[in-house]
Amino acid sequence: MTPSAPGASSDPGRGSTGAARSTSGTARVIRITDPQDERLADYAALTDAALRKRYEHQHGVLIAEGPNPVREVVASAYPLRSVLIAEERLSAMADVLAAIDAPVYVVDRDLLYEVVRFKLHQGVIACAGRLPPAEPSTVTAAAQRLAVLEGVGDHENLGTLFRSARALAIDAVVLGPGCADPLYRRSVRVSMGHVLHVAHTRVPDIVEVQRDLQADGITTLALTPAADATDLRDLELPAGARTAVLLGAEGPGLSDAALAAADHRVRIAMHAGVDSLNVAMAATVAFAHLAPR
Repeated sequence: MTPSAPGASSDPGRGSTGAARSTSGTARVIRITDPQDERLADYAALTDAALRKRYEHQHGVLIAEGPNPVREVVASAYPLRSVLIAEERLSAMADVLAAIDAPVYVVDRDLLYEVVRFKLHQGVIACAGRLPPAEPSTVTAAAQRLAVLEGVGDHENLGTLFRSARALAIDAVVLGPGCADPLYRRSVRVSMGHVLHVAHTRVPDIVEVQRDLQADGITTLALTPAADATDLRDLELPAGARTAVLLGAEGPGLSDAALAAADHRVRIAMHAGVDSLNVAMAATVAFAHLAPR
């Protein structure tokens, strides 16, 4: 099935078999037996990356895959469109389904696999609408601790980084040039849905955003493995200092311009033989060091 525009189907309460019932809450449980049913268009061909990126951005949707991400999207500010679930997973997700006001499409395993085009072993997936892009000044104005990313193009790294950000009191993430979509399915899944609770925004220029942050009293800390950078453990900041951790792409790291514009260049001390960490792991170490005690 090729994804069609959202809203293309007619009555959202009518299943392919005509079967519909309510749970103890307000969710509409609808059993579907036709993999070509237009109401499943949001979930079609999830493994076709080019098609999905185009579809999700054109129609303003995101996908949360697995029980924990689905729970998080239900608890988030993102408007839930629907849930697609294997019949045998209904009881395990009953508490979540009872709390939503959206269609719940129930299918058998074979139909589920046919629609999404991979073995979705956890048997539950949800689609939500994206929120309008946030203005950088709105996102950063009230933030005490931020992460600023440049060229982080791997969805799994981005998902791990956002999970650490939520766990370790990072208030917002600023995405510079070359960064992947944090709301792409793989990022949402790897973050366990926590990306949906961390404010984020995009900026076109990493140096310019540093200047704006510095003008707002935020100290910028550029993470680098360079030997002449300050050991993160030796960094001294005033109590209550607002900080932004800058992180670059795997391999090249931050650009020379981003490093030069930072207030401090800092490194994570390592044993001999290892020159750097994966960007998501490095971010986690830095976030933990800067987290409020």
